[in-house]
Amino acid sequence: MIMYPAQAQIQQTRRDFLATSASGLGGAALASLLVEDGLLAKEFANPLAPRKPHFEPTAKACINIFMAGAPSHLDLFDPKPELNKRDGQSLPTEILDKARFAFIKPDTAKLMGSQRTFKAHGQSGLEFSDFLPHLGSVADDLLMVRSMHSDEFNHHPGQLLMQCGVSRFGMPTAGSWINYGLGSESENLPGYVVLTAGRGSSGGATLWQSGFLPSSYAGVLFRSKGEPVLNLSNPKGLPPELQRAGLNTLNAVNQGRFEKIHDPEIASRIASYELASRMQTAAPELIDLSREKASTLKVYGVDRPDPGGGGRGKFGDTHQDFARNCLLARRMVERGVRYINIVYASWDHHSKLDEELKYNSSVVDQPIAALIRDLKERGLLDSTLVQWSSEFGRTPLGENRGGNKNATGRDHHPFCFSMVMAGGGLKGGQVYGKTDEIGWSIAENPVHPNDLQATLLHCFGLNHKKLTYRFQGRDFRLTDVAGRVMKDWLA
Repeated sequence: MIMYPAQAQIQQTRRDFLATSASGLGGAALASLLVEDGLLAKEFANPLAPRKPHFEPTAKACINIFMAGAPSHLDLFDPKPELNKRDGQSLPTEILDKARFAFIKPDTAKLMGSQRTFKAHGQSGLEFSDFLPHLGSVADDLLMVRSMHSDEFNHHPGQLLMQCGVSRFGMPTAGSWINYGLGSESENLPGYVVLTAGRGSSGGATLWQSGFLPSSYAGVLFRSKGEPVLNLSNPKGLPPELQRAGLNTLNAVNQGRFEKIHDPEIASRIASYELASRMQTAAPELIDLSREKASTLKVYGVDRPDPGGGGRGKFGDTHQDFARNCLLARRMVERGVRYINIVYASWDHHSKLDEELKYNSSVVDQPIAALIRDLKERGLLDSTLVQWSSEFGRTPLGENRGGNKNATGRDHHPFCFSMVMAGGGLKGGQVYGKTDEIGWSIAENPVHPNDLQATLLHCFGLNHKKLTYRFQGRDFRLTDVAGRVMKDWLA
């Protein structure tokens, strides 16, 4: 039938569009423009237009601060005096026989206590490592979860599980699901923005993909300095009127194509150019910090010098980059961005644990605490969920690869790890869950990533079982076939 070539061409058009849409901008523009131009029926109106939640939300925005590489919970959030007492001893046989390791040699594996000291902070008495004094200063605003566990043993699958609810490629991330369910409150910025610092995560762009959801829900990668989005600016010497003429010509060409094959992705392409045009003004204004108070820049540590070292956590001006990202996240919340994903890597400390952990902690401690205080002072913390998480934890055993005890670290550990959250309708100043005396396994109240995601959606007024998308004959959701709302966390 003559329909087959047209259908094949539609599919090719879609593939081309998705492959060439820079940074997820394709399809993210205001579809109202399409309606006005007669290119899109009203039922296809703006995919990012605000939509009503299932019930009254407590959160309007989320800042997900993802520590790719897996920080050691034993050296930051979960003190274990018994582990310190048993330093150098072998792991009990009943545990060792069932254990799985990435790099540790089981026959010579020894328990390794922490070199860190822990201190109780605030009225709540939350304990933090001496590497995190600034986070300790906002302890009463934090929910500390010590009983997270993962199904995945390696970095990339573990990162996908935390970001996508499952560890498979091609699945939408949490930010995509939230913007699919609620749309965006910003007209001139994407609903889902990504900021990065450090060397880059194992998962790369898969940690902010939209998967099978429309491309308008993918995270858009921003830079904290220079051109906010690559290839967003006009070429040198291109006047606005010429740009407008070019857009009008493209619109006319694409409209003609649309009328022939009726592919809505062509209309989305037209709209993406319009959004990029609007972002040429909005994005530079967003990253321009010149109007921020000097005191604000100082408290975030925007201009602080890098102390040197860093190992796997160092790439460029890491301290300044991460601090700018945290300040930009607050500015994005003020401008209606729904979901901000800040990715910092790497915490993969298989060696030189104390040296590299000290560096990484100094990168994130001050800016995150400043962000929480800043949001609170501006009346935004109650409606903004701040989340500090990673893909798994670190083993209580010293990594003995190569037999070098002086450069030892900790191996991958999916059986338990810690995270902290603040705002967005959660109760601060509490610890949830408990690990055993050496930090090997969970003793009380286990929490799976799907439980975390169900609770995240609940804070946004979304029922995780009802927020679905039909793809290839089945209904998918962020929490897959699991997940429960952690009601003990809710204020």
